[in-house]
Amino acid sequence: MTAHTPRFNHKVALVTGGSRGIGEAIVRRLAAEGAAVAFTYSSSADKAQALVGLIESKGGKALAIQADSADVAAIERAVAATVEHFGALNILVNNAGILLMGTVDTFSLEDFDRMFAVNVRATFAATKASSAVMHTGDRIITVGSVVAQRSGFPGSSVYSMTKSAIAGMIRGLAIDFAPRGITVNNVQPGPTSTDMNPADGPHADMIKSLIPLGRVGTADDVAGMVAYLASQEAAFVTGASMTIDGGYLA
Repeated sequence: MTAHTPRFNHKVALVTGGSRGIGEAIVRRLAAEGAAVAFTYSSSADKAQALVGLIESKGGKALAIQADSADVAAIERAVAATVEHFGALNILVNNAGILLMGTVDTFSLEDFDRMFAVNVRATFAATKASSAVMHTGDRIITVGSVVAQRSGFPGSSVYSMTKSAIAGMIRGLAIDFAPRGITVNNVQPGPTSTDMNPADGPHADMIKSLIPLGRVGTADDVAGMVAYLASQEAAFVTGASMTIDGGYLA
């Protein structure tokens, strides 16, 4: 790579849940650095196509794929569509996730199953499907959460469980993929400003008081960490959960 060569030139990425929030920021960052980027969305086709238009207007390549991450077949089709459209898959970012809150006495088993399906099973399914087409030097990255280490709030037990499962899964996957030269890592954002958790929300001041740097993270902060793990600079990083939280866990 030179100072004038985008570091993801000739790379193809797939980002699940890429039409908004952290996922959108990851799509924009990888595309800005030269990758052709496919991304899934579950609804809001207009927003997804607007993101494609934005990337293409800047000379990039993007593909929006409708897929519910709770549906394994849909995830498998998204991987196949990425390879068919762009000819390869070099960077998989398992970003899709949902947050459902509730204490154990109120949390339904249906909600438990759906959150596990989207947050955990879909990550395994996408990784499994991608493994057939990935090669030495390729990257698998999952977006987890600091709640894997600190739940922090009542009603977060199931969400925390799913993110802890991700942190454990990537360690095993890293060992499985190591002989093939493919790295597997996990990014764990702390409180981050998104549509689901706006920086000016009703609990913003209380949350900021828990963060030594005095602010919540941005989606672009997280995208920067993902871009690092996708790059050649991180070639010797695998099986790691990289926390990006302004000191929340410190």
